[in-house]
Amino acid sequence: MSDNDKKKYIKVRDVMTPQLETIDGLATVAEAIQSMKEKNYGALIVDKRDESDEYGFITVQGIARKVIEHDLAPERVHVYEIMRKPVLSVHADMNIRYTIRLLEQVNHSRALVIEKGKALGVITMYDLVMHYMDDSTA
Repeated sequence: MSDNDKKKYIKVRDVMTPQLETIDGLATVAEAIQSMKEKNYGALIVDKRDESDEYGFITVQGIARKVIEHDLAPERVHVYEIMRKPVLSVHADMNIRYTIRLLEQVNHSRALVIEKGKALGVITMYDLVMHYMDDSTA
C-alpha cells in the first residue's frame, strides 16, 4: 500500500467545536432561541439533571417542526418538551471516517463528543466532511 492510499487517522477531538452552549431543560423555547441568536448556533446542549441522566439537544429544526409548525408560543413551551434525548454521542478519539459513517447511518447531522461521560464539544457532518476533504487533498 502506498502512502497515498493511507488515510491519516484524524480524531473527532481534533475537528470538533469545543465551545458548548448549554441550556436547562426547564428554560423556555423563547430563551433557547435567544441564546441561539446571541451565539449564532443552530443547536444547544440540554444539561443533565444529575449524573445518571443523559444530555439532550434542542435544534432550530426541532423548534421549527415542534413549535412553529404547530403555532405554539415559544415562551410557553419548555425545552424539555421538544428536545431530542438521549443524543447521539461519539468518543473524542473516534476516527472521523467512522463518525461520518455513523452519522450517515442514523441520518443525523451532529453528535455530542464525550469523554469519561462528560461533554467536550459538538461535531457536525459539515465539520467532518470539510476536514476529511482537507486531509485527502493535502
